[in-house]
Amino acid sequence: MRRDAAGIAGRNGYAMKRFFLSLLGLAVIVVLGTQLWFLGQVLYLRAYNPQNTAFMERSRQHGTVQYLWRDYDQIATDLKRAVLVSEDARFVEHIGFDWRGIRHAIERNRKAGRPVAGGSTITQQLAKNLFLNSDRSYWRKGQEAMIALMLEATMSKQRILELYLNTAQWGNRIFGAEAAARHYFGISAASLGPAQAAQLAAMLPRPSYYDVRGVTDYVHQRTQWIQNQLPLVALPDRG
Repeated sequence: MRRDAAGIAGRNGYAMKRFFLSLLGLAVIVVLGTQLWFLGQVLYLRAYNPQNTAFMERSRQHGTVQYLWRDYDQIATDLKRAVLVSEDARFVEHIGFDWRGIRHAIERNRKAGRPVAGGSTITQQLAKNLFLNSDRSYWRKGQEAMIALMLEATMSKQRILELYLNTAQWGNRIFGAEAAARHYFGISAASLGPAQAAQLAAMLPRPSYYDVRGVTDYVHQRTQWIQNQLPLVALPDRG
């Protein structure tokens, strides 16, 4: 009887082991399949401009989205510089992650006792804007990191910046530099001057809020600071 019970227990243990290994194998297949899907989307965007993004799709649930694509050369140089100053000053140097920026953000958040700063690069923000959401889960941040690596490995810095400038949210259902320039100033993205470009860059962290509230004291001060830094930032070379 004891040998029979031991045999049954052994067979049950072997069956459970096979079951968990099967689950693990299925999970690996799902994860790999997901990453291959994202890689396929990234490779497509090397040559083709997006007609839609994850953030635009959610915004469309609340009304019409304003979005007009403009090629890199049709966007004011001042706006390119202003966005880099505000969001990612070391954009041309890193490979998707700014470790100094991340450490600085962690220190600021520690001192404040709450999240007041992020360490995301433009590449990471683009990954989120294109495919993900604004959740702060570890899974979402991990997927964002994977997509950022794909973007950096397959695209030039100029293409990444072009995609970001065209898909960033700049207000309530307002996406991209062209729609933002028309909405706030009644001009094209190519016609933006230094002060206008700096103001748009200052609004990026909370675009919907500033779309409603207008130019707050913070935006005004931030605009002045960004404008003063414009000559100091390097733009990516043509790739």
